[in-house]
Amino acid sequence: MSVYLGLDSSTQSLSAIAVNIVTGETLLDVSVSFDERLPQFGTENGVLPNGDPNVVHADPLMWLAALDLLFADLKALGFDFSSVKAISGSGQQHGSVYLNSRATAVLKGLEASRRLDVQLQPALARKTSPIWMDSSTTEECKAIEANIGSRAAVAELTGSSCFERFTGPQIKKFADYDATKYAKTAKIHLVSSFMASVMIGKHAPIDHGDGSGMNLMDIKKKDWSDTMVKATASGLSSRLPKLVPSDTDIGRINKYFVDKFGFKTNTRVIAWSGDNPCSLIGVGLIKPGHACISLGTSDTFFGAMPTPKISKEGEGHVFSSPTGDYMSLICFLNGSLAREHIKEQFNIGWDEFSEILATTRPGNHGKIILPYFSPEITPHVSKAEAIRYGLDTSDLRGKVRGVIEAQMASIANHSKWMGVRTRTIYATGGASANREILQVMADMNNASVYQFKAGNTAALGAALRAAHGHLKGTKAELSWDAVIKGFAEPVKKSIIKPDKETVKTYKRFRKLYQACEDHALRGGEDPSPALKEFSRELRGK
Repeated sequence: MSVYLGLDSSTQSLSAIAVNIVTGETLLDVSVSFDERLPQFGTENGVLPNGDPNVVHADPLMWLAALDLLFADLKALGFDFSSVKAISGSGQQHGSVYLNSRATAVLKGLEASRRLDVQLQPALARKTSPIWMDSSTTEECKAIEANIGSRAAVAELTGSSCFERFTGPQIKKFADYDATKYAKTAKIHLVSSFMASVMIGKHAPIDHGDGSGMNLMDIKKKDWSDTMVKATASGLSSRLPKLVPSDTDIGRINKYFVDKFGFKTNTRVIAWSGDNPCSLIGVGLIKPGHACISLGTSDTFFGAMPTPKISKEGEGHVFSSPTGDYMSLICFLNGSLAREHIKEQFNIGWDEFSEILATTRPGNHGKIILPYFSPEITPHVSKAEAIRYGLDTSDLRGKVRGVIEAQMASIANHSKWMGVRTRTIYATGGASANREILQVMADMNNASVYQFKAGNTAALGAALRAAHGHLKGTKAELSWDAVIKGFAEPVKKSIIKPDKETVKTYKRFRKLYQACEDHALRGGEDPSPALKEFSRELRGK
């Protein structure tokens, strides 16, 4: 059998998906919840409680205990580990693990009779791992940017401005405030390369996709940036694993897994990557012009890019893609937070919400809301405040249409820097079930929208990456189109096409929305006269 296994070490769980690349079957989809199955680690939603809400860490030994537990679950289900040709994985991006000089010997000598977490404990130079939710490094970000010259200079070099959750600033904080433990650190891994190291019994490299989420990698050269490394911490260069392309075969599976679970000794491990690059493959975004909009707690926009174009405003991120090209990711914090706020304010359900969208006019009679019910990431808004233009607080219908048009206009406007014409959008996340919302998405972006039955796209992407990497250079080598076929495809019958007349209306609306944003956030000209004229034009149609 041509079976490939993909793992995803996420914030709250460890998951596995196995696929048969020949038959197009998904053979299993199983997860282990950290809170439920591993209560001894004391986590809440996968992280350790902390009195400082800006400090968010997890215990890396918990991820290893979960790996033992997950494979034991698969064994109990009768899964044939000997059928697996290759494994790859996904790790929550930006998180870091700190190992001491004993790690090399510990990884090489893993014993099947002992638990992974027990064996790796002596190899930790730092007991906990800061993860992507940690926002405690604002001062470190400022210091790095000052050293380099500016936020824009860091973004141009690494693909992203300095962000608190990124690995580089986290390393700087550790080196500056816990110099003794930093001195004892021999190797700094990402979650992905740490898990991969255990799987192959030696220090694994970091792939380009996950490496580009660190503020340490030169996004164009795809190698460590000496400038960024020196600006981050002394002696950091020797502590970083090497960087490799995402499809690199990094070695055979460790004997531990052969003896304990029945893998064949020649099972290969393909470089692990971050959850964002893996999810890109898991939703089939392998070509420019295709994008995914996930409508979740926060809304995210990500898609394929042929070349690394950087936002001059420092918005969004550019990562290396597993395809060898690039990918963009833009996060809008006020996703379902804003939609739910409107629903709760007026005590309505989704059916009524949808009915209002279906029966109100595109352009909302020139009424616009900037829905910053919480501080916003894109655009950067530090103070929570919903700002209205011509929209009364009691206007239910105007607010429902207003919040959706605002969100879709913001996504369309703030993704223009990518320089890629989006023709097809895959919609995922809870709100993607609402076709009225998707119609606004289609019209605002002038793109066809498909619903996508997204499950664990990161684990699926890892499994598909395992297949692609394992078959590379063989007679059975598969193109990316062939790899994702039958696995990472949208629901074809779900297509929502843009309405030509509404597209014209929204072309003007997007400019007006941008004017409102410029006025509210940057002191631009008052857009009220232009909004009144737009309203008169809509009434005249």
